[in-house]
Amino acid sequence: MIPLYDNDPFETPFRPYVTWSLIALNLIAFFGEQASPDSEAFVAHWAVVPASITNASSTVAPLQAYGTLFTGMFLHGGWLHLIGNMFYLQVFGDDIEQALGRGRYLLFYLLSGVFSATVYIACNVGSKLPMVGASGAISGVLAAYLMLKPCAKVTVLMFYRPVRLQAMWVIGIWVGLQLLDIGFADPTDEVAYSAHFGGLLAGALLFYVLRPHGVGLFECIEGD
Repeated sequence: MIPLYDNDPFETPFRPYVTWSLIALNLIAFFGEQASPDSEAFVAHWAVVPASITNASSTVAPLQAYGTLFTGMFLHGGWLHLIGNMFYLQVFGDDIEQALGRGRYLLFYLLSGVFSATVYIACNVGSKLPMVGASGAISGVLAAYLMLKPCAKVTVLMFYRPVRLQAMWVIGIWVGLQLLDIGFADPTDEVAYSAHFGGLLAGALLFYVLRPHGVGLFECIEGD
């Protein structure tokens, strides 16, 4: 299920410069990864590696290890991983950016990504497998969107056809699929589901705390 676009929940036009910049940074990082003569070494250097954070490995300097909590969220494991995340960020991120304001939104996004990576590390202490992707931070965006406009209509591509659904169903289906994947995941599955749920939790808490006065929660205004 790929989100294509949503209705504009605000009356005034808004240019989501932070969301566009985040997408651009993800693209630049991915192209840098692809252009690297040793992409595996590139990923190992900039991705989140739990063993490096928990000091189970002494081969990485602490400053570099903790820095990967930020850099890892801008790397991706392939074109499908990148494109899927960027679709979700473009569709849902601009609304959260406008609701929070650009500065708070950037802080919200980065903290959601860091917290999601922290949850992943706590669930995989000592692992030397690198984790990459914006999924954790975008999970935070999804949680915030659900709290902001659960009834906003979103057009998604489902079974090769565009379908118009309320955000609560689009995001709810996504969360449900994560639960199913956890329950029936192949042991060799490399998807960091714990990071997704860490991002959802962080996004809900951060949006509640950071939202400006006057931004309501769970407003159910129908949109075409």
